[in-house]
Amino acid sequence: MQIQVNTDHNIHGGERLATYVTTDLESSLSRFSGWLTRVEVHLSEDGGSKPDDKKCVIEARPGGKQPVAVTHHATTVDDAYAGAAHKLGRVLDSRHSRAHDHKGSDSIRHMPA
Repeated sequence: MQIQVNTDHNIHGGERLATYVTTDLESSLSRFSGWLTRVEVHLSEDGGSKPDDKKCVIEARPGGKQPVAVTHHATTVDDAYAGAAHKLGRVLDSRHSRAHDHKGSDSIRHMPA
């Protein structure tokens, strides 16, 4: 699983932030490592006068499936990332269980001809 972290010019943190996000995602998404091919994290600042002006978008790409994207707005970069990572975990749990758990039996799509 490849993890890529992107920030806009308003977000400070550099290599330390990228390392933190990468190690956190590797550990929290380790159960999906064989299923996910790439995860992209985009951290940005909306620049408005709203209190929730930091935004984190995380896009996960499961092999052979449509990408999954989640967004979270918060007052700090850390909170925006934590919220988006939590949302992504819930969405991937749901998608992965739907694709791989069929009430204890094989799906008709996976049955031999």
